[in-house]
Amino acid sequence: MKSNPSVWQLAGGPSTRPYAHVFLKYGVGLIGPGDAGPWKPSREDDEFEGGFVRRFADEMEVGDVVLLRTGIAGIVALGVVASEYLYLNQFDDVNGWDLQHARRIRWCPLPQEYTFNSQVFGANPTRCARTWKAEVIDFARRFLSSPPTYWQEAPLPELPPEEPSLEDPPGALESIVAQARDLFGMYWDRQGFGDHPTEDELITHFVVPFLRALGWPPERIAVKWRYIDVAVFAALPRTPENCAFVVEAKRLGAGVESALDQAKGYVESLGVPRDVVVTDGIRYRMYSCNNEFAPLAYANLMRLKLSSLDLFNRLKKP
Repeated sequence: MKSNPSVWQLAGGPSTRPYAHVFLKYGVGLIGPGDAGPWKPSREDDEFEGGFVRRFADEMEVGDVVLLRTGIAGIVALGVVASEYLYLNQFDDVNGWDLQHARRIRWCPLPQEYTFNSQVFGANPTRCARTWKAEVIDFARRFLSSPPTYWQEAPLPELPPEEPSLEDPPGALESIVAQARDLFGMYWDRQGFGDHPTEDELITHFVVPFLRALGWPPERIAVKWRYIDVAVFAALPRTPENCAFVVEAKRLGAGVESALDQAKGYVESLGVPRDVVVTDGIRYRMYSCNNEFAPLAYANLMRLKLSSLDLFNRLKKP
């Protein structure tokens, strides 16, 4: 172990779009924005929205301690930095985040979240920083010296392979994919565009056209049916038994994964098991009702991967 290591805090994402589980599964620490490309000493901080990436890449050292934080006072794991700076393109879409700036980290998950007595961390959900808080440093050093310590030298898990991009979307979807790429940047420009579009606007401009492109006729696509954002029917009449799947929409950037619980409630109210899709119009994630709502398929219209075809095929009208 490094003597007198520096202590850093690293966020695992906001509650609506968390990704701490990815860190623990693959033995990594990740930050964004990654789409700007790899950090190099010759590059300016402005290219990475500030100095966070530079400090993560250049100032953090192998053997330093990292606290995986939640919110402004809690942590769920403690880790030891195990590699120099890396740029890993396989993490270009982590729940919609571009988090290619990476370090390998040996993590030790806590049995339950630990909360400090004060608000010891900053609020930015995608950044890391060195911490100078005496309370935090004391906790980290005591944790490192407390058994068991075998995790500090354990083999690192394998990294996931980089997934191939889908260069040519299915012909029926070319228009909606092009529209997403045309409008996405505009939607995020609060000064030039204004507030983000509402859920209803995204349903109108993206979700329904997406379903239409997959072959569903308008009479099979119900909007706000029994309070469900979008219900898709395998046949008429529009009854729970004929429902093929349900769609729950969220505002852009709100985090589609946070919509799962609400969608599950709608399925329970139907009284029949049906798969659910959560979306913000751009990102679509499908969950299996018959497998305890495990994730089935995923597509991001702004960053299509080969696996997107699985989601398209599952949602296509038979």
